[in-house]
Amino acid sequence: MTLAARPHALEEIRNWLVGRAAFYLERPATAVDPSVPLVEYGLDSVYALAFCGDIEDEYDIVVEQTLAWDHPTVDAMAAHLHGILAGEQP
Repeated sequence: MTLAARPHALEEIRNWLVGRAAFYLERPATAVDPSVPLVEYGLDSVYALAFCGDIEDEYDIVVEQTLAWDHPTVDAMAAHLHGILAGEQP
């Protein structure tokens, strides 16, 4: 079973995204509020593209390069990715 075929809990996805955001923002994961737009923390376009690459590698899916702008919070991204991984979204 590939990683993408494995069911993913929303909380698991959210926690992974918080960890990656914290890495790029150079702050502890506990300092990243998943309901705050990442741009408010200073996430720029270079890091947003790298973030997309990390998501693609982790979940073996292809995401739009505008993911961080279309779904600006970790909560929004997690919900979107959860839908994709559950086969509910293209």
